[in-house]
Amino acid sequence: MPVHFSPAIWLLLATVLVQVGYVTYYFLPFANRPPEPEPTAELAEAVSILVCARNELDNLRRLLPLLLKQEYPAGFEIILIDDRSGDDTYLYVQQLTQYYPHVRLVTIDRTPEGLAPKKYALTLGIKTARYGQLLFTDADCIPATNHWLQHMQAGFQRPADMVLGYSAYAEAPGFLNKLIRFETLLTGAQYLSFAWRGKPYMGVGRNLAYTPQVFRSTKGFASHIRSLSGDDDLLVQDAVAQGARVVVVAEPAAHTLSEPAQTWAAWWRQKRRHLSAGRRYQASDRWRIGTFMGSNMLFHGISLILLFSRPDWIPLAGLWTVRTALVTGTYQRLSRRLDDPLPGVLLPVLDLVYFFYYLALGISLFLYRTLRWK
Repeated sequence: MPVHFSPAIWLLLATVLVQVGYVTYYFLPFANRPPEPEPTAELAEAVSILVCARNELDNLRRLLPLLLKQEYPAGFEIILIDDRSGDDTYLYVQQLTQYYPHVRLVTIDRTPEGLAPKKYALTLGIKTARYGQLLFTDADCIPATNHWLQHMQAGFQRPADMVLGYSAYAEAPGFLNKLIRFETLLTGAQYLSFAWRGKPYMGVGRNLAYTPQVFRSTKGFASHIRSLSGDDDLLVQDAVAQGARVVVVAEPAAHTLSEPAQTWAAWWRQKRRHLSAGRRYQASDRWRIGTFMGSNMLFHGISLILLFSRPDWIPLAGLWTVRTALVTGTYQRLSRRLDDPLPGVLLPVLDLVYFFYYLALGISLFLYRTLRWK
C-alpha cells in the first residue's frame, strides 16, 4: 500500500536538498581545502594599516601595541583616523608618533552633513596612505598573531586586488556569546566559501585589504556614501563589478579577534546595521544568500507546523535526523578549519535560535529602517 505524505513533507525535503547542495559545493570543499601558500618575503611590499576610531581609547591602548609588534620586514605604517573623539585618543596617538615614526594620525573634526561618518573618515585616511596596499581593521579588534600582516599581505601575491580575511569573536561564558560566534562562523562560511568559488560578495572591515586602485576604480564609497553601513561589503560589491580580483586568506594566523556584544540589545543593534546593506547587493548575490538562509528558515518553520501533524511525525523525524547530522558535521568541520570552535552538542540549538532571530531582524529592518553610527 503506497504511503502518502502531506505536501509540507515534500517541501521540507526540498529545503534539505537545497542545504545539501550548499554544503557539498561551498562549505565542505572550503573547509577541506589545502593549506594556503606560505608568505614569500621576496614578494612582500610595504603596507598601510588603517584603523578608524571614535572614543575608543581603551581599545586603542590594547590594539596599537600589537600592531607595532607585527613581524614584517618589508615595512608598514599605521594610520589612526580619529573620528571626532571626545576622549584622549588624540593625545595618546600623538605620544606614539614621537617614538614610532611609522605611526600617523589623521584627525576628523566634523563630518559634512548627510555623509556617513565612518566612510568620510576612512576616505580621508586612505588619501594619506603612502603605500600601495591597504589593510583595515577596527579599534575593538586585535590581530590573532604577530604574523597577521604578513599573511594578509601574502594574498596580494597570488595576485589579487582585494583580500578577504576572517574575524572571530572572543570566547566567553553564556549562551549569547555562543550564538554570536555561531552567527559569525556561519556568515564567514558563506562569504569566504562563495569568494573561494569565484562568487565574492562581501568582506568584513575588521579584516580586509585592498589596493588604492580598487578604491579609486569604485570612486570610493560614492555609491553609498550616505548609508551608515557598507564600508566593507558594499565596497566589495562595487569592486567586483569593476573586475577586481578577490582572494581569501583564512588561515588562523591571519585572523583578527574582537570582543563580542555583551547584551542582546547591543547585538541586535549591531546586526541591524550590518544587515541593512544587504538590499544593495547584486540580484545574483541576494538570490544566492537568500536561497540558503530562506531554505533554513523554511525548514524550521515547516517543522514546527508538522509537529502538530501526527501522520507526518515519522518522515519529519527522519528529515530532522539527516539534516541535524549534516549541519552539525559541516559546522564542526568549518569551526575547526577556521579555529573558532563551538560545542557540537549545542550546534542544532544555535542553528534553530539563530534562524528565528534572523527572521525577526529581517522583519525589524522592513518595518523600521533608522540606523545610527557610534
